[in-house]
Amino acid sequence: MRIAIPHSIGKDEARRRVRERSGEIANFVPGFASVSTAWASDDKMNLTVGAMGQEMTGAIEVGESEVAFTVELPAALSFIEPMIRSQIEAKGRKLLS
Repeated sequence: MRIAIPHSIGKDEARRRVRERSGEIANFVPGFASVSTAWASDDKMNLTVGAMGQEMTGAIEVGESEVAFTVELPAALSFIEPMIRSQIEAKGRKLLS
C-alpha cells in the first residue's frame, strides 16, 4: 500500500518535520504498535511496525512535493488496510503541518 501526502513546504522542511516527529508514527496504526525506524538515506526512512501480533515493514520517502508512505501488510492484517490508510492520510497531513 502506498499513500502519498502532497505538501508545498519543500523537501528540506518536509524532511525536518518527518525527522522531528518520527516518534508520532506509532499513532498511525490502530491499536497498540511498536515502531522502529532507520534512515536509509537523507530522504528515506525504513520502518518496522509491530501491531496485533504481526509485523509490517515500510518506508517513508520525502520528495519535493509529497511524502510517500509505503506499508507492506501481512495477509493476516489485510482487513485493516482501509483503517491504516485513513490514519496515515489524516495523521500524515498533521505530521507535515
